[in-house]
Amino acid sequence: MGYGVLGCKGKQFKLISMGVIALEKYESHPLKLKKIFERCLGLIDSYHPDEMALEAPFFGKNVQSMLKLGRAQGVAMASALFRDIPIFEYAPKRIKQSITGNGNASKEQVALMLKSLLRFEEIPKNLDATDGMAAAVCHFFQGGSSESPSRKSYGSWKSFLSDNPDRIK
Repeated sequence: MGYGVLGCKGKQFKLISMGVIALEKYESHPLKLKKIFERCLGLIDSYHPDEMALEAPFFGKNVQSMLKLGRAQGVAMASALFRDIPIFEYAPKRIKQSITGNGNASKEQVALMLKSLLRFEEIPKNLDATDGMAAAVCHFFQGGSSESPSRKSYGSWKSFLSDNPDRIK
C-alpha cells in the first residue's frame, strides 16, 4: 500500500514523504489490516496532515481482491477519522487524468510525471509509492488544500444532499 505526504502552501506543493507500507511478511488478512491502521496512524501523528486523499475502490473481476482492497481502504480511512481528518476519494481514472492528462495512463507514466512535478531523484521500485503520492497531488490539483474553505468532506449522502439541495434533479 503506497502513501504520499505533500506539503502545500498557496499554489505551491512539495514532496514531504513517499513510501510503501509493506505487508508481504504478514500472513493473515486481519493482521495486515491492523498494520495498515497502525502505520497510517503513525504517519498521521508524524506529519499532522490537514486532509487525506485516497484512491476510491474500483470494480475488478476478482471479488475477493476487491473485498480485501475495500477493507484496506476502510482501515486507512478509519485512521484519519480517528484523528478527525477529512477524507477525499478520487477514482483511479481521475487521478491519472489529473497527473498525466490521460485517464488510462500506466503506473509508469504516472510515476514519470510525478518525478518531473515533484523533482525527486529516482522513481521508487515499488510503484505503489507513486500511486499514493498521485492521490495527494490529484487532491491538490482539485483544489483540495485546507486553505480552500469551499471544499468540504461529507460523511454521508444525507449530509451532502442537505447542504446541496440544488444538485438534486
